[in-house]
Amino acid sequence: MKGKQTVRDMVLSLGLICLAAGVIYLFVPHDDGEPELRRVDYSVELQTARRAASYPVAAPEGLPDSWKPTSVRFQGDRSDAWHLGYHDPEGAYVSVQQSAEKPSTFIEDATQNAEDTGETQEIGDRTWHRYEGERYDALVLEDEGSTTVVTGSASFARLTTMAEALRTE
Repeated sequence: MKGKQTVRDMVLSLGLICLAAGVIYLFVPHDDGEPELRRVDYSVELQTARRAASYPVAAPEGLPDSWKPTSVRFQGDRSDAWHLGYHDPEGAYVSVQQSAEKPSTFIEDATQNAEDTGETQEIGDRTWHRYEGERYDALVLEDEGSTTVVTGSASFARLTTMAEALRTE
């Protein structure tokens, strides 16, 4: 008789624990959505990059607040590599990347192996090359001494908007 009471008590205790865990789960707020991306201020990094880089460093001017800067880095020890990441108004990723590295190597890395389509696009007075890839599409501008890549998961229209907004000073 004593063995039956012990098993019965254990089953009741387990049931009570499961019930309490269920109640706690229901009443404790939890968010299953993606976390809100933090907006970064890249002004200090931009000033540093513009002083240190061997080429004119580009950053967008005049984009609406719906474009959210989310990442920035300058790596002077890696061919003056400049990166500025954004999320566009629709939540797609767009980045501006520049480097003095050998163009073929830099473009492959920055575009994540996207391929040159052979198409060009005039933006301002510059001719950009279109690249398409499985993960990212890109607009690429090769200058003397540096390469600029505007790439991401956004549409070519959004990549063009970013490229149009780029200023070097």
